[in-house]
Amino acid sequence: MNATGIKYEVGEQGERPWGEWQVLDKQSHVVVKKILVYPGERLSLQRHQHRTERWIVTEGVATAYCDGKIVHLNVGESIWIPRCSIHRLSNEGEGPLALIEIQLGDFLSEDDIERFNDDYGRVE
Repeated sequence: MNATGIKYEVGEQGERPWGEWQVLDKQSHVVVKKILVYPGERLSLQRHQHRTERWIVTEGVATAYCDGKIVHLNVGESIWIPRCSIHRLSNEGEGPLALIEIQLGDFLSEDDIERFNDDYGRVE
């Protein structure tokens, strides 16, 4: 981990059962990712202790759950995910869902994911 607490590198990628992500940029306390969610898939119900997130839809329609509220987001629309909120991202459509995720915080890492429910058995 470097001095800013960012454990991502530009160009780093990850494949998950729900889709994939790639780091597009990083700066002090900021990471920008492109996220692709496959049709009918969803990320785990989760929260982060050290970061907030902004999701901006670039393709498809996102279903965003955040602290008990459900919002459908079209291309160009966004949602703010506050630090410590319980949230989930889903693609209920038949086509791909793509979005830009901007992470802001003092510790930006895959280690800052606390899962509560997961379709792929990743809850500890």
